[in-house]
Amino acid sequence: MPIATVNPANGETLKTYEAMGDEEIERRLQLAEATFRTYRTSSFAERARLMHRAADLLDEDQQDIGRIMTTEMGKPVKQARAEAAKCAKSMRWYADHAEGLLADEEPDAADVKDSGASRALVRYRPLGPVLAVMPWNFPLWQVVRFAAPALMAGNVGLLKHASNVPQTALYLEDLFHRAGFPEGAFQTLLVGSGAIEEILRDERVKAATLTGSEPAGRAVASVAGDMVKKTLLELGGSDPYVVMPSADIDRAAKTAVTARVQNNGQSCIAAKRFIVHTDVFDAFAERFVAGMKALTVGDPLAEETEVGPLASEQGRSDLEELVDDAVESGATVLCGGERPDGDGWYYPPTVLADITREMRIHREETFGPVATLYRVADLDEAVLVANDTPFGLSSNVWTRDEAEVDRFVRDLEAGGVFVNGMTASHPAFPFGGVKRSGYGRELSGHGIREFCNITTVWHGA
Repeated sequence: MPIATVNPANGETLKTYEAMGDEEIERRLQLAEATFRTYRTSSFAERARLMHRAADLLDEDQQDIGRIMTTEMGKPVKQARAEAAKCAKSMRWYADHAEGLLADEEPDAADVKDSGASRALVRYRPLGPVLAVMPWNFPLWQVVRFAAPALMAGNVGLLKHASNVPQTALYLEDLFHRAGFPEGAFQTLLVGSGAIEEILRDERVKAATLTGSEPAGRAVASVAGDMVKKTLLELGGSDPYVVMPSADIDRAAKTAVTARVQNNGQSCIAAKRFIVHTDVFDAFAERFVAGMKALTVGDPLAEETEVGPLASEQGRSDLEELVDDAVESGATVLCGGERPDGDGWYYPPTVLADITREMRIHREETFGPVATLYRVADLDEAVLVANDTPFGLSSNVWTRDEAEVDRFVRDLEAGGVFVNGMTASHPAFPFGGVKRSGYGRELSGHGIREFCNITTVWHGA
């Protein structure tokens, strides 16, 4: 894939970039290693000052970077500006909390004495240069949720961003540079995916984090495993959205529309499979389909647009294949389902019912504004259908019955359970999944400690 900005609203190539050569990659790796040797000794107060400055600059740039993101990958510009604001919020949160999250831990005094020590502690120390392989769907947020904790912990970052968002990738390097971080603390590598393995095998790179597809995760984890390097993977999701009879059906249906089409439906944590108790299925389906039909699809730079184009022509083709396979196998189209005429990689908000296990769409992730509806007889069947997926990122449950909530929290195979609301990320709460959705956690204290050397310090009596 060329490194280029291609406007998904009309297919026009706006900017192209040459991939960095071996000499430039080597220069940047040397710089990362050299910067880490000094940056790792900086104080939390100094890192926090720089991170706050980066957040302030990002707030100032919100309009411009919002338009860049929208032009590169098609999200509605209102959502792009909100993404920038969320990034600034996360930067400030880590600036204010990192020192406490990474404070020395004192073991129980009795255990210290039993070990034969006069005193002991656990200290969190940075690992070094961390390679981040990031996707295009949230081109600012996915990077910042790695970069903010990594930099606050004393690590330095090397970003290999998706090839269709190069302007956003370069903006991020410039943002941290303008904020005053030392040269080499955060660098963008304009390279293709074929260069990742050699970079990851370099001894100066100490760990890697990847957000993306399952095949990409497997490839990075395989190389990192061969080199015995720490990895964090956040991969795909096919999140269930369960609606039980006691739910507020109006709220559940209205929220379901947003949960499915946020970011044009191209979100790993978007609700994708809507699992509804038979007693309220018809009422929910009627409201949900009406809400999907009412969405404004159009130019993502227009303020009124709610759903823009998919990010790539290939992405739209992949989505169409899943829908066509389901329809040919007996699925019922309740709305949408046909590619519109005209320029751009648009696909209409679509709802499919009568899904069976044999359909590809039941097993595979739908990365676009396509929802699948399932009718279930009781809670046990709801859990069974919800877990009948190779993924386990997040989940949504709508019920006012606390006993049902307890059951779902106990039994759903997912990294998150959101009750009477849609999945969302916040810097204070850990984010990540199980099964083929990956491993490790981003955000919160768990996220900042992922790329730390957890060190036992023991003093003899």
